[in-house]
Amino acid sequence: MAVSKIVTLKASSPLSFDEAIKAGVTRAHKTLKHVTGAWVKNQEVLIDDGGRITEYRVEMKVTFILED
Repeated sequence: MAVSKIVTLKASSPLSFDEAIKAGVTRAHKTLKHVTGAWVKNQEVLIDDGGRITEYRVEMKVTFILED
C-alpha cells in the first residue's frame, strides 16, 4: 500500500500561467521523489504602473509518494 503526501508551493513566470506551472512542477521534481500529480489551487498576476502584467503566479498542491 502506498502512502502519499501533499505539499503546497508557489511558482512564478514572466511569460504565462502555463510556464509558472511548468516551473513549479520541474522544481518539485528536483526536490521530491515520486511526484505523481499537482493541483493548481490559485492563480494571480502582478501588474506594473502601466497596467501591464509583469508576472504570473500559481499556488499548487503537489502530491508525491513516500518511500518505505
